[in-house]
Amino acid sequence: MNLTPDEYVNQLFQEDEKLQQVKQSIIERGMPEVSVAHAYGRLLTFLVRTSRAEKVLEIGALGGYSGICLARGLSSSGKLLSLELKEEYANLAKRNLEAAGLGSQVEYMIGPAAENLELLKQSGRKFNLFFIDADKENYPLYLEYAISLAEPGAVIAGDNCFLRGRTLNPDKNGPAVQAMRRFNEQIATDDRLVSTLLPEYDGLSLSWVK
Repeated sequence: MNLTPDEYVNQLFQEDEKLQQVKQSIIERGMPEVSVAHAYGRLLTFLVRTSRAEKVLEIGALGGYSGICLARGLSSSGKLLSLELKEEYANLAKRNLEAAGLGSQVEYMIGPAAENLELLKQSGRKFNLFFIDADKENYPLYLEYAISLAEPGAVIAGDNCFLRGRTLNPDKNGPAVQAMRRFNEQIATDDRLVSTLLPEYDGLSLSWVK
């Protein structure tokens, strides 16, 4: 039986022990098992490192899997700010980042992401790489905030743009699907961005802020 492209890539790039431990910690606590695939995580590390991002903003921490992948791309002086709605998730992510030797490079803000993004905007914070992986109905809002918080040349990555095929199905029109379609249409047409949408791993959008 032939492997799918995703299966082949995941098999080719082996998941290390630290990331396996994150997944196990998520299972043990009954949290959603929705961390990014490990080869996808390598892409996040690649994006941070090649863009030389020093100020990374993650929207949605869960158990810290993507946080580890993002932080691994940072230089020793780089910082990751992770926004997470639930305190228990942020606490687990923090422990997992510390176990991976990256705890000193990560800061957490707990609460609704939109509220914390507004606080960041009012305080004048700027970032040069964003990873959006949170509640799908707010993706268009998060994109607008990312653009307003971006330094010129910043990279914005958005996860789950296909919603496991629902975005592509004209018979599916729930709030999350409609929001994701607006998000995808905006990255494709917004004059402030240069963007693409990769079909792998449930759709990954990549945008460069002019």
